[in-house]
Amino acid sequence: MRIQRNPWILYALSLGFVPLAWHRGSTIFEWAAYDALFYILLPALLAGLLGFKPGELGFQPGRREGYKWFAVLFLISIPISLYGTTVQSMKSYYPIFTYSGWGDFLLKELAVGVMMLAHEAFYRGILLFPLAEKNEWLAILLQDIPYTIVHIGKPGVEIPYAFFAGIIFAKMDLKGRSFLPSFLLHWLGSAFFDVLCVLL
Repeated sequence: MRIQRNPWILYALSLGFVPLAWHRGSTIFEWAAYDALFYILLPALLAGLLGFKPGELGFQPGRREGYKWFAVLFLISIPISLYGTTVQSMKSYYPIFTYSGWGDFLLKELAVGVMMLAHEAFYRGILLFPLAEKNEWLAILLQDIPYTIVHIGKPGVEIPYAFFAGIIFAKMDLKGRSFLPSFLLHWLGSAFFDVLCVLL
């Protein structure tokens, strides 16, 4: 089997980073640092050693179409977020950090942004794009299964939500040729929901 530029080898080896990153760290800033290490830096290094270029992993600005989908989906997420504030398990879980004021809140939302970037770069970038060149729907499912699993421990409603969101995010990013649209949707949607949980 030819290892160089083999998307199956990249996928199999990259899965080893998932348990290394899962629930590691005791503060939001440590979580963000570990996610950046195990979901971006080390997998990207591995991909480079296997011969993949950043653009082949979704590490590029991408096409306008992906951002159009981001805008539409963000608008759709607003009423979903409003409904989410009525679900007690969600409202008591989010935000995932404590804060002393709005400045501290903003700083920790930036840390959450790093975590979201790391997740999207890994699941919708490194795991998705190389395999999608071989079989798009198989690649979508193979990135979505571990993505859904890492949501175990969060409110139960999030597990099926994560599964369907992972499919939608992947399709959007493949259309846009970049994982940045799903990063923006994931982070801004999360921050919006956090603000709603605080204000409502």
